[in-house]
Amino acid sequence: MNELSSNQRKILSRMAQTVKPVVQIGQNGLTDAVIKKIDQSLACHELIKIKFISFKDEKEILSQKLCEACSASLVRIIGNTAIVYRPSDDPPSGQEG
Repeated sequence: MNELSSNQRKILSRMAQTVKPVVQIGQNGLTDAVIKKIDQSLACHELIKIKFISFKDEKEILSQKLCEACSASLVRIIGNTAIVYRPSDDPPSGQEG
């Protein structure tokens, strides 16, 4: 995934203000099931929040790992919540070649 510019991060951070966390990282950490859930959530929503209940000290490292696993970009970490973005593979409806 391409690195986001500071302007893109700012826009995505604003958009994420109303988004609720869809995944929580608990005592089991970053399991295959959690990565699969994050991947599915990104496919549906493009922009998601991930709440760290446990592993708060490793949230930066774990966020980078899950972004690599899901081909996503880390927008920002605010407190114990990571904002993750991956653009949709589908072109917007109504735009045909």
